[in-house]
Amino acid sequence: MKGKRIIAGILLVGILATTLAGCKNDSSSKKETEKPVITLGSDSYPPYNYLNEDGVPTGIDVELATEAFKRMGYQVEVVQIDWEEKKELVESGEIDCIMGCFSMEGRLDDYRWAGPYIASRQVVAVNKSSDIYKLSDLEGKNLAVQSTTKPEGIFLKRTDDRIPKLENLISLAHRELIYTFLGKGYVDAVAAHEESVVQYMKDYDASFRILEEPLMVVGIGVAFAKDDDRGICEQMNQTLEEMRQDGTSLKIIEKYLDDPEKYLEVDDLGY
Repeated sequence: MKGKRIIAGILLVGILATTLAGCKNDSSSKKETEKPVITLGSDSYPPYNYLNEDGVPTGIDVELATEAFKRMGYQVEVVQIDWEEKKELVESGEIDCIMGCFSMEGRLDDYRWAGPYIASRQVVAVNKSSDIYKLSDLEGKNLAVQSTTKPEGIFLKRTDDRIPKLENLISLAHRELIYTFLGKGYVDAVAAHEESVVQYMKDYDASFRILEEPLMVVGIGVAFAKDDDRGICEQMNQTLEEMRQDGTSLKIIEKYLDDPEKYLEVDDLGY
């Protein structure tokens, strides 16, 4: 009888421990879900933001945003948006911010910015057999860009003396399409963030050649509506800088990009 009571006691302790652990996990989970939600809008732009094999948003920006907003007391909901409508969406309040390898250059007066938190080269890529080796070789050629991106503005405005006059500038809504056009020979070249070109070549075993001369080196930031006075943007700016200083950003970026240190050289960008 005494032995049975001992066994029963052990079982009771185990049940209590399991119950308490479950309560603790439930409490922690409840606490997490009670945090206010920040809605982050982006399109698919690997390696910054894309869906993994389970359909879950992942990438450099997703991880940076999740960590930064967690430190700030928020949870993040990443939503896929039509990139051409990003400004309207953030100004209407449908999303709280835009974070998708978003260049600050030329847009400083359009948004309230946190950043730059990453430095990125805008580049031109061609097929390996192409006779285009420098920007001047693009004279009279056909080039594809993603619409509303920085390269589109560079070739439309041509305020840089290095930018030649094209035969055609083709603006496409989705990132993947510009590379499809290049691979099939519909265009002579594409222009995009260097990381995007490299990631596409890895994902699809494509063989493009990136011109050594960049179009521009830009700072990547998080964009909030110009009239957003909640203070979240300023807090985000400070938190991203803390993450850069404490090594968190480096650990995240090195999962996705080679030579990650160069992407954190943002101090001399002039913003």
